[in-house]
Amino acid sequence: MPQTFCLAHLSDPHLTSLSSVHPYELLSKRILGYLSWQLHRRHEHRFEVLQALVHDLHTQQPDHIVVTGDLTQLGLPHEYRQATDWLAQLGPPEKVTVVPGNHDRYVAVPWQDSLGLWQAYLTSDHGGCFFPIVRKRGPVVLLGVDSAPPSAPFLATGKVGKEQLMRLSQLLAEFAHSCCRIVLIHHPPHPDAVQFRKRLTNHAALCDILAKQGCGLVLHGHSHKWQLHWLKGPTLPLPVIGVPSASAWGTERGSLARYHLYRIVPTEEGFNVDVEIRSLCQRTLHFYCQGFFQLKIAG
Repeated sequence: MPQTFCLAHLSDPHLTSLSSVHPYELLSKRILGYLSWQLHRRHEHRFEVLQALVHDLHTQQPDHIVVTGDLTQLGLPHEYRQATDWLAQLGPPEKVTVVPGNHDRYVAVPWQDSLGLWQAYLTSDHGGCFFPIVRKRGPVVLLGVDSAPPSAPFLATGKVGKEQLMRLSQLLAEFAHSCCRIVLIHHPPHPDAVQFRKRLTNHAALCDILAKQGCGLVLHGHSHKWQLHWLKGPTLPLPVIGVPSASAWGTERGSLARYHLYRIVPTEEGFNVDVEIRSLCQRTLHFYCQGFFQLKIAG
């Protein structure tokens, strides 16, 4: 029998604390994010929820874990260091893959002081840190896209650069008949997934590539909601799946913390995927299996 590969997907943990931020660190767009954190986010994103999720995740023992961005609140230097320590608790770099979110790239920060600290978790198998990153694991190839260059104040938009799009198209073609191709991105490529100010500004270009080259799954964050959309593919529609924040207490409908387990099995026609939804129980502060759904994908 074909071996099952189990992939865990979580997103937007917003795990860092802003309790000791100095005023001079907020002399930029960050002041807007800090005010949002004070008024709302610090009540919604709770570290005890994230701890419960990580504990449950370890009990499930997936083969690999992906985190689709927004590990930090404002992308401050101390936040990158906190997130580095948290990633070490989540798992070793060979079992954890990260792509950045817009909160991780709030403003421009030198590589060595920001994403460079997470380098081991976003390095391709061949050793480079250029996006899209490529990581082959069992029957799966993970293609990690950076959609989060710094955006203007009051915006949380994303964009995938032309060179990155070209490289992604080449990689999707390269692995078309040998792997289950999974695209990891923070901003959802489906235009109906988020508000206009949070959109992927060149989603049409990415969707054109996916329609031509195809893939198995697109996994994203950013919306802080459970979402399933479909994009046009070369043969079958492509599932685009988002999860809520991994630390969310669920003050808004559909935002309660959850993560997904994808159990991927090769078949003669492609891949069967059993998706397990694991959600927070607020009463017990534990995660439990809320349900399943199944997908048949071309890969």
